[in-house]
Amino acid sequence: MQIHVVRPGQSLTSIAQAFGTTTADLVEANELPNPNNLVVGQTLVIPIVGSFYWVQPGDSLYSISQRFGLTYQELARINGLSVNQPLQVGFRLYIPQQPKAAAEFNAYVEPRGTTVAPALEEAAREAAPYLTYLAPFNFQALRDGSLREPLLNDFPAIAAANNNVLMMVISNQENDQFSDELGRILLNDMEVQNRFLNNIVATARKYGFRDIHFDFEYLRPADREAYNQFLRRAKQRFQAEGWLLSTALAPKTSAEQQGAWYEAHDYRAHGEIADFVVIMTYEWGYSGGPAMAVSPIGPVRDVLEYAISEMPSTKILMGQNLYGYDWTLPFVQGSVARAVSPQQAIQIAADNNVAIQYDTRAQAPFFRYRDNEGRDHEVWFEDGRSIQAKFDLVKELNLRGVSYWKLGLAFPQNWLLISDNFNVTKRA
Repeated sequence: MQIHVVRPGQSLTSIAQAFGTTTADLVEANELPNPNNLVVGQTLVIPIVGSFYWVQPGDSLYSISQRFGLTYQELARINGLSVNQPLQVGFRLYIPQQPKAAAEFNAYVEPRGTTVAPALEEAAREAAPYLTYLAPFNFQALRDGSLREPLLNDFPAIAAANNNVLMMVISNQENDQFSDELGRILLNDMEVQNRFLNNIVATARKYGFRDIHFDFEYLRPADREAYNQFLRRAKQRFQAEGWLLSTALAPKTSAEQQGAWYEAHDYRAHGEIADFVVIMTYEWGYSGGPAMAVSPIGPVRDVLEYAISEMPSTKILMGQNLYGYDWTLPFVQGSVARAVSPQQAIQIAADNNVAIQYDTRAQAPFFRYRDNEGRDHEVWFEDGRSIQAKFDLVKELNLRGVSYWKLGLAFPQNWLLISDNFNVTKRA
């Protein structure tokens, strides 16, 4: 597959002709919200095997082959050229698909309210072929060691049909807020903790969960070692059942990082105890803060490079957002940005006739527009380029894979690029 950025004057027809595909295939692959009104700067994933390269001034067969990891003899053979044949600027070369790495992928799915929306179940069905794990969010621990169950509906069946490991996500949330007091009780009161573990085992057996995933956040710094000891006990219980244990970790860059979200998360201990971890490398740009990329590549890299200094890289799933935000400007403390899917972001740009820009430092697309009431907006989201940058980082650092927060916001390019870059590991 190939990522193409729409240039001024281009239409879907001209792009399809350039790549030897059809407009129908482009619309279907990208689920285009604006096929008749493409936006300059909009990214399209071209559904072809391999990719094309147009010769630029100064190129040679040798320099091009080096860029794509081929020999110049092989590049010439594939394209029916003589190795001594001069290349004309603008000549199209075919580049074969590169070997794919194996990787694991998880996605959280969060039902809200009293029913599961059919669209949310459909999103899980569409994503499940590309997933190793499917993670309904979440079982909430109670202060007596019992569990409040989420709505599961067809999620266990969807996981089973797609050879996904069903992940049992357990949190220390009360009233949708992470509670340090609840964490204190679960981690230090052994009578409650024993009941808690027994309830987890009974529930996992009931529904067929095969990975138990602790998303304990905002813990007291004093409970750091208590959390480690709890995980050791839990690991012993779950290992006897043949289950995995995983944890979610706040994005740290040092062992000494201060703050209520960070201090109780011991990267080295989790790396030793857990089968794998999800590092939540997103929300630098968040709904209650100023406009910026949600997961800029620089800070993401900093966190992951620290993480691999504390644990094996093959235990790390990089957290990735499937959404962006639309901020009203100027930013006012206390205001809340609107969450948008990549598809919605493209439609907003098309509706307001503004070009999409790309921040090469953050490796993220953005644009600005003015609404009908005269208010200025700034939108940051994800596209094929930003996801490919993250996939390249996963391969460079030899990570286990990627974990997505969360299903329900359409981003078809992401799933296309998973299949182009990786062989998805199926553990079920």
